[in-house]
Amino acid sequence: YWELNPSELEWLDTVYGALREAEGEHVGSALYVHIPFCESLCTYCGCNTRITRNRSVGVPYIETVLKEWDLYRCRLAERGFTGALPLTELHLGGGTPTFLRPDELETLVSGILGHCRPQPDAEFSVEADPRVTTHEHLDVLAKLGFKRLSLGIQDFDPKVQEVVHRVQTEEQVRVVTEQARELGYTSINYDLIYGLPFQTRKSIQDTIAAVQRLRPDRIAFYAYAHVPWIKPSQRRFTEADLPAGDEKRALYELGRSMLEGVGYREVGMDHFALESDSLWTAANSRHLHRNFMGYTSRRVSPLIGLGVS
Repeated sequence: YWELNPSELEWLDTVYGALREAEGEHVGSALYVHIPFCESLCTYCGCNTRITRNRSVGVPYIETVLKEWDLYRCRLAERGFTGALPLTELHLGGGTPTFLRPDELETLVSGILGHCRPQPDAEFSVEADPRVTTHEHLDVLAKLGFKRLSLGIQDFDPKVQEVVHRVQTEEQVRVVTEQARELGYTSINYDLIYGLPFQTRKSIQDTIAAVQRLRPDRIAFYAYAHVPWIKPSQRRFTEADLPAGDEKRALYELGRSMLEGVGYREVGMDHFALESDSLWTAANSRHLHRNFMGYTSRRVSPLIGLGVS
């Protein structure tokens, strides 16, 4: 809840001040780029999306995002911040970033990085839908410096997948996971949701068992938020179809117990990581931070958002 609504000038002054502070501490900033497009609507989703199969929307969207990036740089230059932006984190989210063709992703990322100065320990990450993500997508992004990949899984149970309109097999997820690892991605995250329609202890057990076989480095295990008055697509099912109260809590406790039983450690709210992952290291060393995307292993400021979000 924002008590103050900053003007454009106040926001730019804040970004400028944070950049100067980051430079003084020899750290970089973060960029988040939102790509809203998805081929189909997942009915649980609360993100800002545009559902389309029309691939021609990609190029004009990229051009507009890069214009927005130019606006930021021009306004910051007016305040005295010239040159390349020191960059510690770059994240592509959505929607489905891999809705864009590999060459379009390269145009977008190259257009941004052309005016950045990535720090030696910079981390680039991307969200992906296993159903539309190809080896070429992963390869192009790896060559641009991406080492982190987050896959939207939610649940592996066919009945749950059908009602939330997110049908994907364990095999599809395995292929993308293994391809990413072969290309040098060092941290892979799976997004899971508990409290979805028709979820049961059995479906959670089966989902977590599949996750154990695939062994991602991190897991986000979120609670489903039922807000059909905001997201009308959630009217495909009713509250009577949802586990609630103690039943919903039991699904989380079961998932947590299974994950901890195979070496994952709970990090703050909703997140789990292997002890080899930097998120767990940061939690132990008390360097953990949280932004709108979840937990991060360090403080990065400012975070500049580009795109429709």
